[in-house]
Amino acid sequence: MFQIRCDLHLHTNHSNDSREPLENYCKQALAIGVDCLCFTEHADHNPKDPGYGIYDAGAFFEEFQRVKRIYAPKLKLLAGIEFSEPHLYQEGLKSYERFPYDFILGSVHFWGDDMFPGEMIQRGVSVEKCFEDYWPDVLKSVKSGGFDCVGHLDFPKRYYRKLIYSKEFLGEICTEMVRNGIILEVNTSSLRAGLDEAMPNADMLEIYKKCGGRYFTMGSDSHMAKDLYTFVDEAKKIALGLGLEEVYFEGRKMIKA
Repeated sequence: MFQIRCDLHLHTNHSNDSREPLENYCKQALAIGVDCLCFTEHADHNPKDPGYGIYDAGAFFEEFQRVKRIYAPKLKLLAGIEFSEPHLYQEGLKSYERFPYDFILGSVHFWGDDMFPGEMIQRGVSVEKCFEDYWPDVLKSVKSGGFDCVGHLDFPKRYYRKLIYSKEFLGEICTEMVRNGIILEVNTSSLRAGLDEAMPNADMLEIYKKCGGRYFTMGSDSHMAKDLYTFVDEAKKIALGLGLEEVYFEGRKMIKA
């Protein structure tokens, strides 16, 4: 159906919230016909984050190179990180420049009173307040730059199961992304969680396009091999139907899929 089937948002046992070996993803990819995988381990520099201080880039690359030697003839394997709150931890982000990453996702996981959305819900933070505080931090992150792609743009939706945004403010975010050469991820974890749309949805993709955005990556945000590539074909069709182009990254350089 597609020239190449990519999943560029995967977590393994090198992330704090996964126990899945890299090799299991490779086996699953071969079984279901996925061509390109990028392992984007959590790189967390916020002391409040459960993953703080856990990621070991050296250990990851040791295993990545071993697995790549085995599976490279059949799969395109890429190395990445998902870096949280890049606007707050620019020095931490720069510290990874000495490693040969192909792709860096920038995501906002903690905001407001330095809380993850699950904690916000437990503490009774309203969905309105959650999004009110979230969007300015996303804008700060894309202004700070240093990464290739925004991960799960409307992230709180996955937890609150509701989406609130201003088209004008989202347009400002997307314009800044384009200015800084940052593209957009289409993340299917919300579909796996039972929602009826990916992150972001078609209306938000339209705003991205109107602001000059042209490219997107596909990511399942899987933490288990069984979830690899789930709902990716369905979500990709929507993005392609809007005239956007799918890409992947090698050596931090964008390549059309």
